[in-house]
Amino acid sequence: MSESEATAPAAQGAEGKAKTVHAVERAIDVLEIVAAEGRVGASEIAVRLGVHKSTVSRLIASLQQRGFVEEAGVRGKYQLGFAVVRLAEATVAQSGLVEVAQPECDRLADAFGETVNLAVLDGAATLNVLEARSDRHVALRTWVGQVTPAHATATGKVLVSELTSGQLRSRLGPQLSALTPNTITDFRAFDVELEHVRSRGWASTAEELEAGLNSIAVPVRSKVTNRIVASICVSGPEYRLAPERFEAVALELADAVVRIEAQQSVGAGD
Repeated sequence: MSESEATAPAAQGAEGKAKTVHAVERAIDVLEIVAAEGRVGASEIAVRLGVHKSTVSRLIASLQQRGFVEEAGVRGKYQLGFAVVRLAEATVAQSGLVEVAQPECDRLADAFGETVNLAVLDGAATLNVLEARSDRHVALRTWVGQVTPAHATATGKVLVSELTSGQLRSRLGPQLSALTPNTITDFRAFDVELEHVRSRGWASTAEELEAGLNSIAVPVRSKVTNRIVASICVSGPEYRLAPERFEAVALELADAVVRIEAQQSVGAGD
C-alpha cells in the first residue's frame, strides 16, 4: 500500500468531520436568526446567511423534525419550537431558579399553611424540583422528584398552555386518562380549559389528580425568551383550599414570581 493510499481514509474522515461541524454551525445560525426575528421565512434566512434557499430548507427540515423550529401561523414562516423550551427547562436548577425560589416558596407555605412546589415539564408529565411544606397537621406526601400527568395538575396546565393544539396532542398522546371523576379527558374540553389559563394567567384543579386535592399554579418565565419554563403551585385539601380561594391564592403566587424573577435579575448582574 502506498503512502497516499494509506492517508486517503484519514483525509476523508477529517473532511467529513469538517462538513459536520459546518452543518452544525449553520443550524445554529438559523436558530439565532429565527430567535431574533420571531417569525421568518427560508428565503430571508438564506439571504442573511449568503447560502442557497435549498440549503436552508434542508436545515429547517432537520430542526423542525427535532422540534427546534415550527411553522408559524403564516405559511412559509417559521418560529422557535418547543424543544428550545425543553432545553431551558433542563437548566432550571443550574440557572439558580431553585435556589432563588426556595425562600419564597417557604414563605408561601407558611402563609397558606399548605404545600408549595416548583415544577417543570417532563414529556407528558410535570416533574417537581422543589417543595416547601407547612406545619399543618394534615400534610401531603412529598412531591419532590415525583412526576404527575400534566393534564390533571395545575402546574401541568400552566406548562402546556403555550403549546399549539397539534403540539399538545403530540406531547400528551391520543387519550387523556381519567384519574378521578373530575379529570378532564376530552381534548376539546382541555383546549377550552387552557384558553382560560392563558386569559387569566393561572391554572387550577379541583379534585382532578386525587379526590379531595385542589391546587393553583402560576407560570415562571424565562428572562431571555419570555417563554414558560417552570410553574409554582400551592396544593391542599379541598376543605382548606376551596375554589372560592383560587383567585386570591393565584394573585399571591404571581406576586411571589415577580420577586423571584427580580432576585434572578440581581443574581445575573453580580
